[in-house]
Amino acid sequence: MNFKTVLKTLLEKFHEHNIRYALIGGFAMGLWGMGRTTVDIDFLVHRDDMEKVDAIMSEMGYECRYRTENVSQYVSPLRVFGEIDFLHAFREASLHMLMRAEKKKAFGKLSINTLRPEDLIGLKLQAIKNNPQRKLREMEDILFLVKTYKDSMDWSLIEKYAKILSMQEIYEEISKER
Repeated sequence: MNFKTVLKTLLEKFHEHNIRYALIGGFAMGLWGMGRTTVDIDFLVHRDDMEKVDAIMSEMGYECRYRTENVSQYVSPLRVFGEIDFLHAFREASLHMLMRAEKKKAFGKLSINTLRPEDLIGLKLQAIKNNPQRKLREMEDILFLVKTYKDSMDWSLIEKYAKILSMQEIYEEISKER
């Protein structure tokens, strides 16, 4: 996937259509300093904007491979444009995540709304809850964020996510890194 071309085009369309979005996943981890390979681009998008996102993706030649109330997955028939996944924000927690997103720079000057570290941790806790087999990989990301941003993160927010997901034991584990 040509990340620079895809992101530049997609973000122009998002701004043109006032799409409320934030980058998540491996690419977001990279913008926060963790070098990790990723093969797709992941976004959190306000659910009310998904109809516009679907039109944008279709216009760009993507096909919707999978869609539920919570997620949409788009794939381009051209490998250079790859796969883009959208997590739909409609619950209070995810809507607040969108509001807290910060501008991060990619490829020198491309400005991208990106989830904050504590919100990325919240999504990673959710990923572990949904699929415990992902714990090792997700914990690696969580521990990187904790060790790197422990002094600037909102720990009460991380604790709230852990309580919502009944994952206080993981919160206790990562709190030791403070």
